[in-house]
Amino acid sequence: MGLIKTALIGAAVYGAIKYITKKDQLTGRSIVDDLKDKAPEWIDKAKGYKQDMESRYTNFANEYPE
Repeated sequence: MGLIKTALIGAAVYGAIKYITKKDQLTGRSIVDDLKDKAPEWIDKAKGYKQDMESRYTNFANEYPE
């Protein structure tokens, strides 16, 4: 049973990798290429969100001292 389960998981991972790296016929780009292009934008958004949460926490902590 373990061998079959491992083989099925391996086939699923192989299929997923094949799908996300397959080039589109029209644009010649894959899903991975699109993700790599958008990653810096997402990192900047995450940094802004982190700073917002830190300031909210700091303000909350200052309002209610122990």
